[in-house]
Amino acid sequence: MNYDVIVIGGGPSGLMAAISAGSRGAKVLLIDKGSKLGRKLAISGGGRCNVTNRLPVDEIIKHIPGNGRFLYSAFSEFSNEDIISFFEGLGVGLKEEDHGRMFPVSNKAQSVVDSLLEELKRLKVQIRVNEPVNQVEYENQQVKGVTLKTGEFISCDAVVTAVGGKSVPHTGSTGDGYAWAEKAGHTITDLFPTEVPVTSSEPFIKNKSLQGLALRDAALSVLNPKGKTVITHKMDMLFTHFGISGPAVLRCSQYIVKTMKKFNAQYVRVSIDALPGRKEEEIFQELVKLGKDEPKKALKNLYKGLLPERYLLFLLEQQSIDPSETYAQIPHDKLRAFAKSCKQFEFKVDGTLPLDKAFVTGGGVSVKEIHPKEMASKLMPGLYFCGEILDIHGYTGGYNITAALITGKLAGHNAAEYAKYKEESPV
Repeated sequence: MNYDVIVIGGGPSGLMAAISAGSRGAKVLLIDKGSKLGRKLAISGGGRCNVTNRLPVDEIIKHIPGNGRFLYSAFSEFSNEDIISFFEGLGVGLKEEDHGRMFPVSNKAQSVVDSLLEELKRLKVQIRVNEPVNQVEYENQQVKGVTLKTGEFISCDAVVTAVGGKSVPHTGSTGDGYAWAEKAGHTITDLFPTEVPVTSSEPFIKNKSLQGLALRDAALSVLNPKGKTVITHKMDMLFTHFGISGPAVLRCSQYIVKTMKKFNAQYVRVSIDALPGRKEEEIFQELVKLGKDEPKKALKNLYKGLLPERYLLFLLEQQSIDPSETYAQIPHDKLRAFAKSCKQFEFKVDGTLPLDKAFVTGGGVSVKEIHPKEMASKLMPGLYFCGEILDIHGYTGGYNITAALITGKLAGHNAAEYAKYKEESPV
């Protein structure tokens, strides 16, 4: 059987591509190697599915540090506001939460998945699950079809590759599509984990003295070997048994990977500012004032409330200050050093958890080889890419799903138009 368009992958970009192609009147087959579609969507946003973000386009692009600028053309064709209208048109009410994040009113990711499956059904898109694709086939410098692992060949005019990267592999993203892209002549840029917890071999991590401690609204900075700040993110963070995690850490993780690679370093240093709203001198003066008011009070009680208790005791001990000593017993230079550590506690990190533990894959099919308004291969007519297989990656907060849905919409639409053109003017 011949199809106009075959979409490989039933994640957010693949579902959107199949709907987009189907809505153009194309005969579409959606193939997924898993047992059900939308598995990544169903677990996204903590099971609530952060479908997009309502920030202005320029702001969204800033939150997609991995080739976000490539998406400007795509946003002009189908924007985040169009995504909102699309889901509302399917009967999924959305609500805005902090930082522009958009969630279904139902608070259930499954309601988003179900609406997409209903739309596929309405458009008569053929679906085959539990069918791993072995190869995308090309002939005479154009797409010919796909061969399944079973050996079955299915012909088509256009293929949309929407199989994801290598992160969250239990949802089916195991990097299958890179070989198909390379076979068509595409460059795969280096793959690396992003939005991933960070590892450290520092003694305080190894002995778990801060394990489980969360810092609210801390400013975490990545430093290069010359001591210059590469990036700073101010969000919550968490100390773990292997290193650090939490939103600020996830956002900084790709910069740790890139900095270690750039300088060929075994580790880089990070710095925590636990009180980003205050200056070091201001903190020091407050320490002095509190001390003068109650000079005989133990420091651990005197400075209670300045920082989370475990972190306060930890920083005091880092400066060789006994927390049970009083203000009168502590020289000013030690107090200054403690004030500085509140603003700049530096330590070494030596990498991240592996790619299969990351939320997002960095690297992928080079965007230099993709038409930005069509998501079409510049090298192989009839081949389209969308979602995480592309070398595009953003922070968590609806940015990656936005990129997936927008690129999926364009890939599906243009694959259908290409198939229609082929039928009307066969070679």
